[in-house]
Amino acid sequence: MDVARATAMQVALGQNPSIVQGDVLPPFFHQLYFWTPQPPDRLGRDGHPKVGGLIPDMGLPRRMWAGGRLAFHTPLRAGIAARRVSVCEKADRKDGRTGPLAFVTLRHDIWQDDACCISEWQDLVYRQDPAPDAPRPVAPIARTDEDQAIEVSFDATLLFRYSALTFNGHRIHYDLPYARSVEGYDGLVVHGPLLAQHLMLMAESALGPLSDFTFRATAPLMHFETATLCRKGREFWVRGPDGRQCMQATA
Repeated sequence: MDVARATAMQVALGQNPSIVQGDVLPPFFHQLYFWTPQPPDRLGRDGHPKVGGLIPDMGLPRRMWAGGRLAFHTPLRAGIAARRVSVCEKADRKDGRTGPLAFVTLRHDIWQDDACCISEWQDLVYRQDPAPDAPRPVAPIARTDEDQAIEVSFDATLLFRYSALTFNGHRIHYDLPYARSVEGYDGLVVHGPLLAQHLMLMAESALGPLSDFTFRATAPLMHFETATLCRKGREFWVRGPDGRQCMQATA
């Protein structure tokens, strides 16, 4: 678990680069590791590795990270070798109101020093390209009864750096013409895991070391928007500048 990668993440998030060999890694920093690089001919049009291996090909081009759950069993430490064991637990195709959808759940178990440190479930959704005249989904309205609120801003540089640190080639996060003209977004899309990362750090600061964290993306946030991280007890959410809920979570 390379220390330099972890301190680069701290810098990208605006923190002091304080992690040294043997330190406990912050929650969700394991996203920086376990890269699986693929050559250009094994990438899809969106920059992600082509489906058909761990994730079956169900014929739908648009990928979204819909949410996930993490169980923190014991801390991961910087500078110590680790391994990840991944399985596809579910892959279902269904018909939704907007057309066919595929739901995929991946499970990752991360081991270090012969102990399973983290179990993570990732929920992915695949769908068709939007029709030019299709109405946009109506985003839920976020709560306003928070006891704690923190404003965070995003820009194209942060999205690029996070993509680089996590080896995420999804073009919606750095290729503005693609994000707008192919996938129908207003701008670059802030990574769902980046929003979850902010919420987890907020949760750890408020509650102490985490044992479990569950999050669900409910609306995309664009790179030019300022968001508000909100907390009430063990419930967390991300509110967009227009009041929409972009993510909800429980710690």
